[in-house]
Parts: sequence; C-alpha cells; structure tokens
Amino acid sequence: MRHSCRVKKLGKPTDQRRALLRALATELIRHGRISTTLVRAKVLRSEVDKMITLAKDGSLSARRQALGYIYDKQLVHALFEQAPTRYANRNGGYTRILHTVPRRGDNAEMAIIELV
Repeated sequence: MRHSCRVKKLGKPTDQRRALLRALATELIRHGRISTTLVRAKVLRSEVDKMITLAKDGSLSARRQALGYIYDKQLVHALFEQAPTRYANRNGGYTRILHTVPRRGDNAEMAIIELV
C-alpha cells in the first residue's frame, strides 16, 4: 500500500521540481539559512539531510553523488571538509524550520530553514 508515501509535487513537473530543490539545497548549504515557503522548506529538509549524510560518510562514491546533485564544486569540497567535524555526534536532523509571517502577495505560509 502507498498510503501517504507520495512525493510533494510543489505544483511543478518533475524536472522543474528537481532543479528547484537542487538550487535551494545549494543555496542553503552556501548561506546556512534561507527564507522560502513552508512546504518547500519541508521538502528541502530531506534533500539537505541526505547531502550532509553523504558528507559525513566522506567516501569517493558519496563525494561523486554529492557533486551530481549540488551545483557548486567548491561548495561540495567545503561541505565534505566541515560536515564530519560539525555533525560528528548528530545522527540526523541537521536543519531547523522556523515559521515566519505569511507572504504579502498571496498569503503563503513562509518559513526560514537553517542548518543547525
């Protein structure tokens, strides 16, 4: 049964949704904190957690998988240098979502997602 196992589609086709999540993940890792809608933040959380888990692994295969997902090569190298020490005693939950005021134009729920 596939009850509640479906992917949040974010109102976009698969290629656009994947590109959006890759861009958001890249910017979150680069800046450490970004502001986006609540639904995008919740979907982005799992993608960033996967990248940090790969960085903690540190193998060549994990590095190549991260290079295939994150847009910036230097950012991947920096992530693989910093993540094993920064998240050494944490087994998951590398991001935090903070609710903010609704967006002015369409009243969409906004959130700030940041790395812990």
